[in-house]
Amino acid sequence: MSAEGSVCYDIGVLKPGQKNEIYILCTVGENTNVSKMEDEIDRIKRIDYAKEYNNVKAYWRKYVKDHNGLNLKEAKNAYEEKAFEIYKRSILLFPLLTNQETGGIIASPEVDENFTQCGRYAYCWPRDAVFITKAMDILKMEKETEKFYKIFCKKTQSKNGMWEQRFYTDGKLAPCWGYQVDETASVVYGVYEHYLVTKNEKFLKELLPMCERAIDFLKRYVQDWLEKEQEAEHKYHISYDLWEMCEGIHFYSLASIFAAFETILQIYRILGKNVSDFEHNRLKEEKIEKNKREIERQLNVIKQYINNNLYDNEKKCYVRNPEDKKMDISLLGAVVPFHVFKPKEKKIQNTVERINMSLRTYTGGYQRFEQDHYRNGNPWPIANLWMALYYLESGEKKKAREAFEFVIKTAGKHCFLGEQIDNSTMKPDWVIGLGWSHAMFVIVLEKLLGK
Repeated sequence: MSAEGSVCYDIGVLKPGQKNEIYILCTVGENTNVSKMEDEIDRIKRIDYAKEYNNVKAYWRKYVKDHNGLNLKEAKNAYEEKAFEIYKRSILLFPLLTNQETGGIIASPEVDENFTQCGRYAYCWPRDAVFITKAMDILKMEKETEKFYKIFCKKTQSKNGMWEQRFYTDGKLAPCWGYQVDETASVVYGVYEHYLVTKNEKFLKELLPMCERAIDFLKRYVQDWLEKEQEAEHKYHISYDLWEMCEGIHFYSLASIFAAFETILQIYRILGKNVSDFEHNRLKEEKIEKNKREIERQLNVIKQYINNNLYDNEKKCYVRNPEDKKMDISLLGAVVPFHVFKPKEKKIQNTVERINMSLRTYTGGYQRFEQDHYRNGNPWPIANLWMALYYLESGEKKKAREAFEFVIKTAGKHCFLGEQIDNSTMKPDWVIGLGWSHAMFVIVLEKLLGK
């Protein structure tokens, strides 16, 4: 019963420059009697290690080939070679983040087993997962994406229509410290994005009740904050921002709700073309028409609120909330992915110019927001990738490539993308292999290639 132990292996005498290999195999299982355990050890010893290794290698090589959704060929130069390696690493990473039974997707593998410093990323945030499923659809992982929405999202939706901050991948609620309304809005948006890839109306019809519950929640949310804002003179805080650092009414959150509302209108339009979906159900038709009118009214309310309260006339640009009025890379979310505004609207162009002035570091990397002190305020790959997406939307491909190249040259030696980039070393920092970073990379690469 000693707390310490050691194992000694006789590998013989090694001559200078000589190499030798030993194979150490570990088995994990339920406790059993000694004879059964020894039988299992004997079985494992008989395994042909070289054969197993080659089988595994062949499996994953085939997996990469089968999921080469962008149909990339051989690289022509060092730049393309690095980009392709990050792309392949993304293909290999996503299935390892995904619960094969429920479709739940963790943000990233855990980096600190003792939980002394790590932010604890081995949970499923619905928002992160929506970005990842979009990339998975690009990579021919439509079945995995469908499982996320049809099993995981159904299982984790609250009765009032919302999704909480984060979950274990089996669907159980994980520790949370606040509500983020964009988690709920993002799921509705993601359902429609998946439909655009598959054109499967049966999928939309099956998830319509789930989406309608979410929309009902979002309508109440908008109505509540409008009323409370008037009572409290713009000081009523009911949601964290997407960075989970401050509460309030946030530009990105409102943009995500706007997109969810537009999404449900599109879903109604698509399903409405098939008369049998709503035929002979007068109450359902009336409810939908009433829902449409309410949503269209709230779309106008949200856009008006953004322009009245989240545009700083002194700075001549949008700000992330009415409280601190900081510049934030997530302001770009109103253009891409949520399409609240067009990329070349003057107010948006002013905002992008201000982002370049305040968030771009001397290395060419972008921070998340002004005075970001988390982990020394490093640039984030997703911030650069977001800029690249904006420039692609606005037709500025050269600037998009410049933002994209920073991510490529700062990838790790195994072509993993981190949560952050250390400005002093130009290497990935903190969480390595962040699903959101890899998802944005695949999304940008698709657009750069014009696929």
